[in-house]
Order: sequence, then structure tokens, then C-alpha cells
Amino acid sequence: MNPYAYEPADDPLFGAVRIELDHEGGTLGVSGDGLPPVEIRRAPHTVPESHVPIGTRDPEHLTLLVDGAEETLRPSKGFLTRRSYRVEVVSGARECSYLLVPDSLGTSRLLRDERLLGVFTSSGDGRVSADWEAAGESERARDPYDASVGYGLAAAFGTGAEPMWQLTLNAALDLWP
Repeated sequence: MNPYAYEPADDPLFGAVRIELDHEGGTLGVSGDGLPPVEIRRAPHTVPESHVPIGTRDPEHLTLLVDGAEETLRPSKGFLTRRSYRVEVVSGARECSYLLVPDSLGTSRLLRDERLLGVFTSSGDGRVSADWEAAGESERARDPYDASVGYGLAAAFGTGAEPMWQLTLNAALDLWP
């Protein structure tokens, strides 16, 4: 897909997960044995933002394909709160929704239909790791589709965010002459 492939992530449940991220070209690919492939593409001629690995958080300029089917991708703008950096996927194929939301400076939680699946870490350079929640008897087990979506979102948008007070201070300082 692009020249920026990284050492595969060694996922404890799903094995080797390959991630290819091209910030300048606006493409991301996730693949692995038994994982449905994920592609996230930025629209041509969209000027990439340096602080977003895929280059934009504008849903009008992004396309998400999971196993060849287009899914609805809704990244938030990202501004003054950690929650403003969330990314939502509405899956027509699975009839569920996913949410990747920052929960610390460096990590984000992946939820499916409001149930925690795991915690992802990515510094925004295409390298991602996952720490999966133990599946309870009443919960649906995590599956390869979940892993593909989680790795794709974490690699495309990064994980974590500063606390609200720090984000507010940074915004105020940016306005200072």
C-alpha cells in the first residue's frame, strides 16, 4: 500500500498485526492472519495536518473500509477535552458502533456498543499496541473484526490526549501575542 510499513504488532490474542501508514499519501492499512483488512484513506488534495497521523480529522475527507465494506467514520474535531479526540465507527456490516476515546495522556479505550474491549497505545507513528480486557461470561468475546478496527483507529488518529486543564492552557497560550 505504501512505503511506511512497521514491525508487526505482536497482539496477545490475534498474533502479528501489520500496519502501513503513509501520512503524506493519506493511507493506512491494517492486516494480519485471520484479520479482516482495514483501509483508511484521506481524500486527494486534502492538505494534511501534521498532528494527525492520517492527516485530517474531517469525516468528509476520510473513507474507512473494513474487509472491503465501507463503514461510517466519525472522528471528533479534537480541541479542549480528552473526549473531543474520540473517534466513532458505525458498522453497518456488524450492526454495532465502536468508540476509541482517550483515557490518559498516552492511551485510548476501545468500546463496542459501550462495552470496553481493550486499551490501545500509539504515539501516532504507525506503531500500536493493545491490552485486551478479559472477556466476561455475559460479554461477547473480542474478535478479529474488533482488533482490525481498533488497530486502524489507533494508528490513524493516535491515542491519548492531555488533560483538559493542559489543553485549555495550550489553547490560551496560542492566542497570546
